[in-house]
Amino acid sequence: MKTTFPTRLTRRSKLGFAALLLGALMACSGGGTPPRDPENACSIFKERPHYRQALKASERKWGVAIPVQMALIYQESTFRATARPPKRYALGIIPKGRASSARGYAQALDGTWDEYRDGPGRAGASRSNIRDAADFIGWYVSGNNSALGISNSDARNSYLAYHEGRTGYRRGTHLSKSWLLSTADAVAVRAARYEAQLISCR
Repeated sequence: MKTTFPTRLTRRSKLGFAALLLGALMACSGGGTPPRDPENACSIFKERPHYRQALKASERKWGVAIPVQMALIYQESTFRATARPPKRYALGIIPKGRASSARGYAQALDGTWDEYRDGPGRAGASRSNIRDAADFIGWYVSGNNSALGISNSDARNSYLAYHEGRTGYRRGTHLSKSWLLSTADAVAVRAARYEAQLISCR
């Protein structure tokens, strides 16, 4: 008896395939939800070992220390894969869009992300994928730091340059923003804490 095989996927099989693909993508990104204890590096890596793999690969490639990367990600998105700036409203009710195009773990802007994808980024790179986000941070921070004379282990100034950009940092735009300087101090403290935690849990 000759067996025939369908040449087209049924609607059910298409939906099943789409669900599997979505599940795989969510697993890679962390599903949009942050780790249970984003303040603890050991807990983060135990819960999501692929985070460690992504951050380690970025550190090897770009030279930006893992604790610095983690502190930047925490500050930008609290490890939320789908983080975006809040929506703005005129008169409290009329939608005006979001404050910026930033999104994902690294809160990368559209223009900067396009530059990354046109450069070292892999085809199909996504801001909600921890591997791509970590590689982006390594690329962007190491480029800034090389141009500005900042150490890749200097979380405070790496964050200031990350936030203000090279031109802004050179002009000292951060110096008149007390809130930003305080945030940068907090990033440095968190990076040091992550470093100490990682030493203890190795």
